[in-house]
Amino acid sequence: MATGWQVLEMLIPTGGWSILGDNYEGIQFSEAQPITKEAFEAGFAQYDAWKAEQDSKTVADKATLETKLTALGITADDLKALLS
Repeated sequence: MATGWQVLEMLIPTGGWSILGDNYEGIQFSEAQPITKEAFEAGFAQYDAWKAEQDSKTVADKATLETKLTALGITADDLKALLS
């Protein structure tokens, strides 16, 4: 089950808000455009699917990077050594 801050992170990823607890009344919108209570509450039902999609994109991006590195004859360890 998602927490309030996770839902806000999904709905307003740029920040500008703080939250105390997991309910709408605990949100302070400091620099973000406020969202409605209905949008916040609906976010709890949407979060798990959104998070799974984000995780899937991360895995796909990593696989794409590894494919490109392999084509260049570089391993992930080689890249880390070059960047350090």
